[in-house]
Amino acid sequence: MLSIFKSIPTHMDYKGQKLAEQIFQGIILISAMIGFVYGLIIEQFGWTVYIVLAGFAVSCVLTLPPWPMYRKNPLSWQPVVPEVGGESSQKPQESLKKKKHK
Repeated sequence: MLSIFKSIPTHMDYKGQKLAEQIFQGIILISAMIGFVYGLIIEQFGWTVYIVLAGFAVSCVLTLPPWPMYRKNPLSWQPVVPEVGGESSQKPQESLKKKKHK
């Protein structure tokens, strides 16, 4: 059962994050305008709130999961280069712990 969950990607690339933010803001803005106009016409503030909350729910469904449209531009990382030398084999934290400041 856990192997099913490990195969689900849980990341977005940077352009995907920007796209998700733009979609989120657009849906919230449009639902707020529609809710305001509709609430003004029928003179019920409650409907304005309901429409904005519905827009929020739709935007959450569209932007929170890492859909494939948010993973189209992955970063290409540089390959790991093994270090050559004696002292650099220590972890940076270990080398800092051994130094004594006077």
